[in-house]
Amino acid sequence: MKLDKIDLEILKFIQGDIPLSSKPFYKLADSLNTTEEDIINRIKKSQAKGIIRRFGAVLRHQKAGYNTNAMVAWLVGENNPDEIGEIMAQHPNISHCYLREVPPQFAYNLFTMIHAKSKLELEEIISDLSLTSKISNFTILRSVKELKKTSMKYL
Repeated sequence: MKLDKIDLEILKFIQGDIPLSSKPFYKLADSLNTTEEDIINRIKKSQAKGIIRRFGAVLRHQKAGYNTNAMVAWLVGENNPDEIGEIMAQHPNISHCYLREVPPQFAYNLFTMIHAKSKLELEEIISDLSLTSKISNFTILRSVKELKKTSMKYL
């Protein structure tokens, strides 16, 4: 699929904050001299062709009251990392779950970003995950301060 000027402008637009309105593409369509229907059809076509892998909302967890966050690193054995990763990834308070190669001095290899409304809730989530996954060896890396949070821009 060859991208034209309109497609490129759409891709730039959808990488940012899309207006919360019943017609989020109205101003974009107007500025490109096209219709909202055309914009939506082009987005769908880009998804079908694999140009856009994912199109969805990002929750600003702090604005939603989830202001206690921690990266929890778990020591997962070689036998079942995918199974444990699935357990973790299905939890509604986990936004990120990665199995990573790590240096020998840092044995924890499964990383989960957990968002909670309080320290107590965070501790309860970690405890529940530990019981469910049968993983008792983990370390909690608490968020102290958010220094940067932006989405990738590809255009």
